[in-house]
Amino acid sequence: MIQTQTRTEPKIYTFDEFIEWYPDSLNSYELHKGVIIEMSPPTGKHEGVVGFLAAQITFQFLQMGLPYRIPKTAFVKTPGDESAYSPDILVLNYDNVVNEPKWDKQSTVSLPASVPLAVEVVSTNWRDDYYDKFASYEEMGIPEYWIVDYAALGGRKFIGNPKQPTIFVCELIDGEYQMTPFRGTDRIVSPTFPQFNLTAQQIFDSVL
Repeated sequence: MIQTQTRTEPKIYTFDEFIEWYPDSLNSYELHKGVIIEMSPPTGKHEGVVGFLAAQITFQFLQMGLPYRIPKTAFVKTPGDESAYSPDILVLNYDNVVNEPKWDKQSTVSLPASVPLAVEVVSTNWRDDYYDKFASYEEMGIPEYWIVDYAALGGRKFIGNPKQPTIFVCELIDGEYQMTPFRGTDRIVSPTFPQFNLTAQQIFDSVL
């Protein structure tokens, strides 16, 4: 996830105000605790990882016959604050979107049953993925969250010193995320997709 942000005192928006304000343009925006954040264009390597993972995950749920889809653009509205995030990869349980009050008009989900998996690919604003989104997705009850730090940008307390490219699979257990790191030749273990058969390095190499 990539963002730009001005240093002026921000105006605070509700989610409904954010949606009403949202411009018809090529730029993308998120709402972070009431503050509108403009997302800067992603790098080619960032999009390479996103595209590769989206294809691999899609293959898994098609093989398993699950009613899942990955939308091009959709928001996850989190509880407890006025935030609306657009994950790099959002896996939707399409059977549950009928229960989402904001789906038809605003392409927005807020129920954990609608989101079996969210994936964020880390960029320079790594604290959003490791702290803010981690906490929001955990509070929302999303059962699985991946932090894909292919460029080793995160804090040393997460990815070591010296820093190493790392993928964290965060599984919701008793209301809290348990983070499991995967590096190098470690095979990614996903609770949602147990037959997933890629190593961390294969995902990192997809940027080339």
